[in-house]
Amino acid sequence: MKSMTGFGRAHLIKDGIDVLVEIRSVNHRFLECSIKTLRVYNFLEEHIRKLVQENIARGKVEVSLMIQLQKEADVQVMINSDVVNAYLTALRKENEVLNLKDDIELSTLLRLPEIFTIQKIPLDESIVLDIVLPVVEEALNNFVNMRKIEGEKLSNDISSHLDIIESNVSKIEKLSPKTVKNYYEKLYSKIKEILEQNEIEESRIITEAAIFAEKIAVDEETVRLKSHISQFRSLISENIPVGRKLDFLIQEMNREVNTIGSKAQDIEVTRLVVDMKSEIEKIREQIQNVE
Repeated sequence: MKSMTGFGRAHLIKDGIDVLVEIRSVNHRFLECSIKTLRVYNFLEEHIRKLVQENIARGKVEVSLMIQLQKEADVQVMINSDVVNAYLTALRKENEVLNLKDDIELSTLLRLPEIFTIQKIPLDESIVLDIVLPVVEEALNNFVNMRKIEGEKLSNDISSHLDIIESNVSKIEKLSPKTVKNYYEKLYSKIKEILEQNEIEESRIITEAAIFAEKIAVDEETVRLKSHISQFRSLISENIPVGRKLDFLIQEMNREVNTIGSKAQDIEVTRLVVDMKSEIEKIREQIQNVE
């Protein structure tokens, strides 16, 4: 089981390229990935996003990619032909008007502004990919390992709360027969007292009292609750994303505990139910962090 929060980092300097990758995440219902890098490296996003999707199922993930060149990029100097032609056209037109000698030389043109265009030659995309993607994979591995460590802590904490709930269920199972018997005796006595002036068969009173007493029995609820606890323990030991299943299961557990509480006719059972509801809420808070 993994946590949805985590952090991973990797750094590499190779062939004059300095690469730093940081990955962090917080809780989210689905997988949401954002990648921060310079626009010139946008071609990397598709590849990084694919790696993230292969390793992460849920969470709001932010990948920060920082690339620095340790040496100046190669440059390319080009003559801006359009600007040169515009200068020549303007100068010759002026020569015709002023009847001057056309003695325009190359050296004259070179002194004019915006004649040259200097461009940095971009790095080959395949070279960048070969250097950057292994760094992203290393950062992802560190990130996933941290999620596993945090997930193990969550699992241990959840198990401790399940232990308390399971212990309380066992106590309620021991108290339940006594509770039902006491309720039956009180109900039987009350019905008999109310109807003692009427001629009603005692067997009818016994039957009615038994029916009402049976309604406070919680055997079915405790059996289902123990089954849910067993499923919960199984899920938190899985190596696959289980957050959504745990969220559904904790709702079912809460439903059974509420039903036990509504049937409770004993102060001790009520106290145990309150304790279980408190533990369930603690588990609910924790599983919001589970992938």
